Formats: sequence, structure tokens, C-alpha cells
Amino acid sequence: MSVSAGIPDFRTPGTGLYSKLEEYQLPYPEAIFELEYFRTNPQPFVTIAKSIWPGQKDGPRPTLAHSFVALLEHRGLLKRVYTQNIDGLERLAGVSDERLIECHGHFSTASCTAPNCHRKRDIDPSKCRESYLQQGQAMAGPDCGSLVKPDIVFFGEETPSVFMDTIFDDMDECDLLIVLGTSLMVAPVATIPQWVGPKVPRLLINRDLVGAFADEALRAKGGRGFQTRDVFLQGDCDDGAQKLCELLGKDWIEQLNELHSKINLDL
Repeated sequence: MSVSAGIPDFRTPGTGLYSKLEEYQLPYPEAIFELEYFRTNPQPFVTIAKSIWPGQKDGPRPTLAHSFVALLEHRGLLKRVYTQNIDGLERLAGVSDERLIECHGHFSTASCTAPNCHRKRDIDPSKCRESYLQQGQAMAGPDCGSLVKPDIVFFGEETPSVFMDTIFDDMDECDLLIVLGTSLMVAPVATIPQWVGPKVPRLLINRDLVGAFADEALRAKGGRGFQTRDVFLQGDCDDGAQKLCELLGKDWIEQLNELHSKINLDL
């Protein structure tokens, strides 16, 4: 969803983050988001963090698809957005804290990575930001001297508790699930399409047919009267968001373009 903002995805061959082992000097792709590797060599994560840290003057801007999510909230239609992205572009687009669940963390707060540090969560995020962006290095903890990182969820770390606090009630109340730009390979978010009610329509806007959508497409292909509740709109997220608004009516596409222009003008 953020690729058109200049942020690489993870798994696209050749252009994805995981294809750039040599550039980041990683022993294997997932190391950039592993705590033990970060403690010994934080620079690869510092490099990627600097490139996507939200709110920078010349940093990434919300895409048309982010503006579409914000438009859903403006129209009173958005129950929640669960994002795996860590770039904060939903927030920059104006999606409210109440509606936004950043499943893989965010840059708004920071923590010491030492497991027994008594100030693990008591870190000034502005100092962390300054260290990463201006000094180009991971901040040292004020007491123990261990490395500090923004509260991005690394492999092996727990998903923020707010995810489990909201997900099941949201799935019970969901009357339409829209999935945008994902491989649906990372749990627990990848299982969300399976948690909505069996009659809830599901729309996938994506380059590829993935996850539960691919499974249901196979069953539908088998015939014998199987009725799918899925719609697959193949392509990029921005194009899909625009196409959906065009189908919804002239006022939708006008509001989308106006909101998108205003969002990026205000930043």
C-alpha cells in the first residue's frame, strides 16, 4: 500500500526489502527485524528506519489508498483499520487513533532493548528520533546503555495488546472486509479474513490472489454451485481505491481527490 510512496514492500522479487541483502549487508532477510541481530548490528535497521520515519519534511507521503481509508472514516463507514505497515502513513492521512490498530508497531514511542531494564518503556521518543535521523545511529539507553529502538514489532515480540482487545468484537460487527496490498503471510493479521462471519463480503485489492482469498477462489473454480462472497480487484492499491470510488459515484471520487490533495498540502 505504501510502495507508491517510495517505501519498498518486503517480498517482491528484485525490489522488495528482502531482496536487498547486499545493500543492507544482512546474513539473511529477516535479520533486519530480529532483536538479537539488532543488538549486535543495529545499522541495517537504522538505515531503513531513517528512510521511512513518518513526519520528515522530505519523507514519504500518504498515497491515494491511504486517503481512501481516511475517506471511509470521514463518511462514518470505517470501523477499524488493521495495518501491518510501520510507516505511519495512515496516521498522516488523518485516520484517528480510535480507528487505527498498528499491528506491527509504530515510531511514536521507543523502548530499551535490554530485557531487564527498569526504564524499558520510559524513553523520550524525541531523543530516539534525533539519534536515528540526525546522528544516524541507534540511541543508547539513558541508564543501562543498551540500544533503544522505536516500538516496531520485531520477530519474536508480541503484537500490541490493543490488537487482541479489539479484533474479535470488530470481526463480530464487520459487514464488509476490505484487504489492501498484502501477501497475507504473517500471522496473526493474515488470518483476519478467516475471522469475519461466513456471509460477510470480502474485497481484496492486490496484485496477487493470496491467502484465504486464493483458497476460496479454488473452491469456486470447482463449481458444483459454490457461491463465493469474495471480490478480487487485481492491481495496485491506488488504482483499486480510485476504481472503487468511481464505482461508488461522482461525489466519492471528487471527495477522494480533494482529501488526498489537502492531506499532502498540509504535511
